[in-house]
Amino acid sequence: MINRRLIRVKVFKTLFGRVGSDSFSITGAEGELLNSCEKSLELYYFILSLPVAVMKTAQAKIEIGLKKFHPTEEEMNPNMRFVENRVINMLDENRELSEFCEKRSLFWNAHQALVKKIFSSMISSDYYIEYMNSQESSFAADLAFVIRFFEEELEDCDDLHATLEDLSLLWTDDLEYVINVITKRLSVLNERSKLRHPSLFLKDDDREYAVRLLEKSMLNYTKYVELMSGYLKNWDIERLAATDTVLIVLGITEAAEFHDIPVKVTINEYVELSKFFSTPNSYVFVNGILDKVISGLMSEGKVEKRGRGLVGSAE
Repeated sequence: MINRRLIRVKVFKTLFGRVGSDSFSITGAEGELLNSCEKSLELYYFILSLPVAVMKTAQAKIEIGLKKFHPTEEEMNPNMRFVENRVINMLDENRELSEFCEKRSLFWNAHQALVKKIFSSMISSDYYIEYMNSQESSFAADLAFVIRFFEEELEDCDDLHATLEDLSLLWTDDLEYVINVITKRLSVLNERSKLRHPSLFLKDDDREYAVRLLEKSMLNYTKYVELMSGYLKNWDIERLAATDTVLIVLGITEAAEFHDIPVKVTINEYVELSKFFSTPNSYVFVNGILDKVISGLMSEGKVEKRGRGLVGSAE
């Protein structure tokens, strides 16, 4: 599930926190990192179960309408298309999903106000109105609607972001990625298939990559900070943004320790992270220093790349 970019984000946050607190216990840091990764999988299951919670809100509204002493025509003959959506009911009956959420106490019934807000937003949307009024009744139509729900309702929902942040600070940067994972997995569903949930890491060696990147960056942190300071002209290392220093240390560590990752990939990845986590112009600085430091290490034979297409400079 978790790709290398998200791993880099999690390693960066763990290392940044450890540097800030001057706590360099590798065992504790590794546990913190792996817990952060586990939280991404938790968020996947929690968000995946949201349409079921919204559907049950719709069911409750229909039941209330039917029990009224003088129900309206619409209340007497409710449109059942949403509550009978095949994909949502498939999620509701998915044992692995329900068992995971129960085991981790991931329940939307504790956040009914938010669920009702999302429900209200959904029923006022064009895609919902179009779906409810469409004459097409098929699994494909139900699936397309559920995918639209994930794409339209969640990423820009401030209340959802606030709730997730309250539940876990480790979820703050994961929502967009998790939604993408969910929609990709849903997109291949059909009536005869079973929803397959992802494993924690995207590749078999990604757990090792994450732990090793953190461990080596912590062990060599002081050495790499001193190394990069030699490339700073008329600039005190203490004046650098702390985020820039941590990102550059991680970039040096990755270049030195992972012989199968091209230098350009490493530099580009940490430059991209600097655009998100650091100051507006940090990406130029991070790019320049990483390029100089890694080029210097390569000329000294301290950075080696093996395999076709991996040998080369940081130019």
